Amino acid sequence: MTASGPSPLGDNAGQRPAPPSASAAEYWNSLLRADVEMQPPYCADLATQMRERKLTFGDRIHCPFLRPFFLDERDEARVRAVAETIAVLGERVVQAALESKELMAQFGLRPEEERLVRIEPGYATASTSSRLDAFLLPNSLEFAEYNAESPAGLGYSQTLSEVFSELEVMSRFREAFSVRSYPLMESILDALLASYRDWGGTSKAPQIAIVDWRGVPTWSEFEILQARFEKLGVPTMICDPRDLEFDGKALTAQGRKIDFVYRRVLINDMIARPAECAALLAAYEGRAVCMANTLRCKIPHKKAFFAVLTDERNREIFSPEERELIRRHVPWTRLVGEIRTTRAGETIDLLAHIREHRENFVLKPNDEYGGTGVMLGWEMDAAAWDEAIERAVKDGYGTWVVQEKIAVRREVFPFVEAGGKVMMKDMLVDLAPYLFRGKLAGFLTRLSSTGLANVTSGGGQIPAFAVKRLA
Repeated sequence: MTASGPSPLGDNAGQRPAPPSASAAEYWNSLLRADVEMQPPYCADLATQMRERKLTFGDRIHCPFLRPFFLDERDEARVRAVAETIAVLGERVVQAALESKELMAQFGLRPEEERLVRIEPGYATASTSSRLDAFLLPNSLEFAEYNAESPAGLGYSQTLSEVFSELEVMSRFREAFSVRSYPLMESILDALLASYRDWGGTSKAPQIAIVDWRGVPTWSEFEILQARFEKLGVPTMICDPRDLEFDGKALTAQGRKIDFVYRRVLINDMIARPAECAALLAAYEGRAVCMANTLRCKIPHKKAFFAVLTDERNREIFSPEERELIRRHVPWTRLVGEIRTTRAGETIDLLAHIREHRENFVLKPNDEYGGTGVMLGWEMDAAAWDEAIERAVKDGYGTWVVQEKIAVRREVFPFVEAGGKVMMKDMLVDLAPYLFRGKLAGFLTRLSSTGLANVTSGGGQIPAFAVKRLA
């Protein structure tokens, strides 16, 4: 799974095809021809295809790589079992926190956030769409965090899969492996409509509004989703929150009444810019429109969700089987503060413990995304780590979490450098399963040469395919 950084193209790439007994990755690499796929004109044409299909984040194309990620049926099954369980637990702790002030306090919600999560949304599912960050290895499966607030990327992921599915090299690859992709856009639409029906909606083709700020780098994904939803027979518009109007009965934009809001604007923005989001919030609070994800998704979206899962205080919320799953797959996590807590059955002073074992921990803001503010203890010296801890304490309890280091996956991928030269490059692989109403629907697969894998910090994306060797 590991390699030693950038190296000239090798690992069977461009050579005679590897035997079908080779791994899927090795076989794919062997099909890349030195005089075709690994030449700058081919790479430039592939990049053009991506731009034409809106596979860009700002000015960058999503995928400067020439190989997908492959997982077999066994790996897919073990990811499914754990990810779907964590999604179930996310929904369970939402209801439990709404009933328990003590449990709610463990998430570190600000007063204005707690007010929003206590608004009755009209149906029970907090997170119609969610995503976990996972690291899948042969002998382990560990999750870094849970994005419960309407995660991005699913439109990009499916479109990227469609681009790779149309490549000639994929046709040759299918001679040795069956290949299955994930219809993420169809699946999310089904999930959105199911939440709409749970809310009480009756239209067979409700007017959907994808709502986020005009000019965000993911606007191109909204256009991808809009086109697919409308192709599937559901009218869809893209709106800035400032486009919305609410007259006390109906939420409208562009002269049309909105039945369903697919909310991509973040709750943090709704709080920070209340006047601009007033119509959206008023319509939601007045039950004039169905919205997914509901504002209650903020509870499990907090990084402290994993602290709730791994804290012995909460063991009665989970069955013995669930506690064992948490122990094996969820990293020990705590809100940072001058507290005593438990780890591995022992009582510890939290700050003293994480200072002494810096190389085993990571500090994260309790409520950020895209890797913002994440500090890896093993990449810092003791003085910098101590300073980071002091800053976290000063910011107040509930602002930061500390999480134990987990095993990550690394693989070598053919990478297209500026100018079109192809190199084999050692990359961290974050396989992030999407859960739509708690069911595995597909993956966002991100690669990074650093310790963090996310698109916003400069990482790349590749499609994921489930494969099976043909007899």
